Amino acid sequence: MYRVAVVNSRSFGAYAGDFLGKLEATAHVDRIFLDKDIGGKELAERLRGYHFVIASVTPFYGREFFENNADVLMIARHGVGVDNVDVKAATEHGVLVTRVPGYKLREAVAELSVALALAAVRKLCAASGKVREGKWKERGKLVGFNIKGKTVGILGLGNIGGRVAEIYRFGFGADVLGYDPFVSPEEAEKHGARLVSLDELLEKSDIISIHVPLTAKTRHMIGEKEFSKMKRGVVLVNAARGAVVDTEALIKALSEGIVGAAALDVVEGEPIDSSHPLLSFDNVIVTPHIGSNTVEALRGMDEANVEAILSVMNGKVPEGLVNPEVLKRGARVKLKR
Repeated sequence: MYRVAVVNSRSFGAYAGDFLGKLEATAHVDRIFLDKDIGGKELAERLRGYHFVIASVTPFYGREFFENNADVLMIARHGVGVDNVDVKAATEHGVLVTRVPGYKLREAVAELSVALALAAVRKLCAASGKVREGKWKERGKLVGFNIKGKTVGILGLGNIGGRVAEIYRFGFGADVLGYDPFVSPEEAEKHGARLVSLDELLEKSDIISIHVPLTAKTRHMIGEKEFSKMKRGVVLVNAARGAVVDTEALIKALSEGIVGAAALDVVEGEPIDSSHPLLSFDNVIVTPHIGSNTVEALRGMDEANVEAILSVMNGKVPEGLVNPEVLKRGARVKLKR
């Protein structure tokens, strides 16, 4: 019988017992919780004997892991990002890597991104705090701005970013600018966005919403140079990956008033504790990476992982395969194309 390890995910199966049951009917499933910084060799040893890994955002599955584990056939990311998997090393060792197709999380992450922007623009967290502190009369200090007629810049117009653009343009009547070298002007226009250069987006946007994957090219994509080009008082929203933004540069931009507010569902080096310097700013909102935390999205993620695993068990190419070149190089498991 195949063995499946669900690693560092407390949500898998919590809202989709039917999909979990479907998997358990054909495989032995174990939940395993490991230190997020566990080394590759130790990780390889802990997962010895497992054929499939349902992987959360931690730990990191690097080259050392693949060099020391000959059992794992596939790593199925319980999410859309694969930045904690060395895909090249996985491919070289014949291991399939899948991720949840973006459309499964589209609505959940897009809606949270807009909610974060609204919370920052209208100072909702501060306003709620005033009431709890018995300072209702200080409401006059809590003045925001309308989104209608403002310029919103979207970095990345994929599944999620495209939906965010639609909400701002068709829902709020904002002028939406987009930056995405992989999207055509026609595709951007369908989402209500106008493609521009990164510099133009930075210079003109009142709100900037980040929706790019974390890669070598996008790491610290937003740094000191980029902040220097932004409008003074810009609202920055990040629901993609924390490391897309240089944290030290963001702290400096907040201190200098370039960034008027930051609303972050992801933070570089997460999880963070209450002593993190970003939390010393009253105009910073941080949520604990809950972009996909809706019943619908979590069920969609579970379904995607289960269906991908069952496909491979049945000798079929799974949806969401990140490294299709592994099929040519020689995967550890034989699949029918």
